[in-house]
Amino acid sequence: MLTHDDLASLSRTELIELVVKLRGQVGKLREQIECVEAENAKLKTQLEEAERKSKRQAAPFSKNTRKANPKKPGRKPKQGTFNHRGEPDPEDITRTVDVPIEEERCPHCGGSNFGPKHIEHAYCTDIPEPPPKPEVTDYRIEVCKCRDCGHTLRGRHPEVKADQRGATAHRLGDRVLATGHALHYGFGIPMRKVPAILHEMTGIELTQSALQQDALRRAKGEVGEEYERLRTGVSEADRVFTDDTGWRINAETAWLMGFETDDAVVYQIRKRHRNEEVREIVPEDYPGIMHTDRGRSYDANALEFVKQQKCVYHIIRSIDKVLDRQSGPARKFGETLKALLKESLDLWHRYHAGDVSDYAGQADRIKQAIDRQLSPRRLDDADNQRLLDELGWHHAGGNLLRFLGEPELAEPTNNRAERALRSGVIARKVSQCSKNEAGAYAHDAFKSVTETLRKRGRSMIEGLVDLFRFARTHPG
Repeated sequence: MLTHDDLASLSRTELIELVVKLRGQVGKLREQIECVEAENAKLKTQLEEAERKSKRQAAPFSKNTRKANPKKPGRKPKQGTFNHRGEPDPEDITRTVDVPIEEERCPHCGGSNFGPKHIEHAYCTDIPEPPPKPEVTDYRIEVCKCRDCGHTLRGRHPEVKADQRGATAHRLGDRVLATGHALHYGFGIPMRKVPAILHEMTGIELTQSALQQDALRRAKGEVGEEYERLRTGVSEADRVFTDDTGWRINAETAWLMGFETDDAVVYQIRKRHRNEEVREIVPEDYPGIMHTDRGRSYDANALEFVKQQKCVYHIIRSIDKVLDRQSGPARKFGETLKALLKESLDLWHRYHAGDVSDYAGQADRIKQAIDRQLSPRRLDDADNQRLLDELGWHHAGGNLLRFLGEPELAEPTNNRAERALRSGVIARKVSQCSKNEAGAYAHDAFKSVTETLRKRGRSMIEGLVDLFRFARTHPG
């Protein structure tokens, strides 16, 4: 620190140099203060956000950002023809009400010279007055005893089980139980609420325990057998879409995996998500195309010879995350690759819309451009190098742009599997997932069967009833 005497001993030139130096230091200090204030403001915002997230809120998963161009509600253009509710079939009409004209004179002019009358139809479809009376069947079973050996003989009926007697003589029918399972596994209603809904709609008394026990029993029987057939059928499909999400078994971490084909949906809960679990459904010699995200389980050596299509939208999001951290020339690699991928997506969509000519030529041009962009080399930016190494490896194996080479079979996304898992994500939020391995297997079996029925355009309730009755009439 300079004293008064030190300053007095300095020449004019030295004083000017000192002032300039001090002004530079003041400018740097001001910049540091501005940086510190900006950092403090940022940290304060993060602290307030963390405190807000620790409390209950209406939208805990909101990203707190508005979309620049939000979609308008309602049916979108070119998404099918809009139709009003059509007239019911004549045999479906249960009540007819005649509505005559009550006015004797016209309310507008007072005249009485009316023209010929005609009938105009208006319809209203509603639910009958609740609750409907349940259908209760009394099976009058003959029972006698053999006087020679003492053996008890009992009449047999396909709808009555051999052990349906005594305290368990009164049981619930297939349609009641199928409806309960469809509400829980098919529509995602928590099992604890299903009995109340069934009682409100039908008047039938049912407990959550009875429904759960029936699910566990049928998962070991007819539903489990159908589930195993669906699992086997995946390996014979031309293509499969797969994804996974978190789950719990007895409060321990597990994984819910979804596999969707053009004809079926299969779920699988396991405590780990490795290539071994994937190969339970999609074997290493699978001849079709497996659509996945960039999970490591799908990149194992055991699945090396399985044709794959990586989700391009996942890759674009990864590129965006890298671009958010970059500036200057480092952004060129990601921006160029992102533009080429978007161009490939646009070409694929235009191909399926029938709005493209010379598809093969355009696809080949995009492939060559991506070949050059992903050619092996050393990049200065570490994030760009990571993208180049991983995406270049996928591209070399044909798993990045397979949808361009096989546009009729391959798709550029695994969105089908993500949609199939959406109901599982919702169920995870409103339940405790699975309490044990048996419950997890029952969830897999019933969820797979009901979602497959929905995909095939069948009623889940009627499909389950047919499955229950077939198993009863064809034991073993």
